[in-house]
This record gives sequence, C-alpha cells and structure tokens, in this order.
Amino acid sequence: MAIQQAIIAGGCFWCTEAVMNDVIGVTKVESGYIGGDRPDPTYKEVCSGTTGHAEAVRVGFDPEVISLADLLDVFMGTHDPSQLNRQGNDVGTQYRSAIFPLDDAQREAAEAAIARWNEEHSGTAVTTIEGPAEWYPAEDYHQEYWGGEGQRNPYCQATIPPKLMKLRKSFQKYLKADA
Repeated sequence: MAIQQAIIAGGCFWCTEAVMNDVIGVTKVESGYIGGDRPDPTYKEVCSGTTGHAEAVRVGFDPEVISLADLLDVFMGTHDPSQLNRQGNDVGTQYRSAIFPLDDAQREAAEAAIARWNEEHSGTAVTTIEGPAEWYPAEDYHQEYWGGEGQRNPYCQATIPPKLMKLRKSFQKYLKADA
C-alpha cells in the first residue's frame, strides 16, 4: 500500500518530530506550520502567536505497519492534549493540540482518537480538529532537529526525553527496533 500522511500539532514541533521518528511504520516526519492566515510564515512570525499557525508535523506512514488510529493514539498519549494552547512552558495558540485531517476518513479517525483518549481520561482533551488548511514546511534547520542541533539545546534536553519515555513506556509495541 502507498505511504499516507497525517498532520498533527502537539506543541513544539521538535518534540513531536522526535517522538514520531521513533514509531514503526513512520517513513518521514517534516516540521512545519498549518492553520494560520499568513502565506509562507517564518518561525519568528509563528512564534509571535500572531499568524494563527500551529507548529505541527506532517508524518508519512505505512498503514500496513501502523494504522492511522494507532498513530493518533501514540500522538494523543505522548503529549498533554488537556492543555489549552500550551505544552509545558510553551504557551500560545501556536502550541495547541490539533489534528488536521486530509480527508473525511481521517476526520473520523481523529474524532475517534479524541473520544478514546477522553474515555480513558475523563473527557479532558482540548485537541481540536481543524482544516482543511495549507501546509508550510518549516525552515531547513528545524528538520530532524532532535537528531542534530537539538541534542545540544537545553530546552530540547529538558522536554524531549520525557516524551520519548512516554513512548517507550506506553507504546512499546510501536517502537522502531533502533529507537
């Protein structure tokens, strides 16, 4: 089967990218911006909180290895979907928890994933389902950030390992062998 794509926003895109890169069936993760009103936004513009964009990742995945439902469960379980417009110290609409479905089937899968999370957590998710919306890849230096510059970034050292620990603890069967 062909590679499919999903677009998710769970706070800082460096964090979400690091998690998704360790998930089986994921073939590519691209950091970018979505959901705003300014064409071709820059990182500085998005971080200002004035464009309406979310920091997000576009995930390429093989549905024969991991289903969209399972991928969305990993997403919901490795960030805090109960925090409105923030993840930890990152505050603003650009850090919102959101799913940007690419078609009606993905919209249904997103609704089901949020419902499953709410069932297990007393209905507290504030994750939005948005779109359709234009995708804008982030600047090159944001791509594969954790695997390079992020290892030396104190912010990343403090925020990414706990998310990776959640992945390893709660989603062991979805881990790549080399993760």
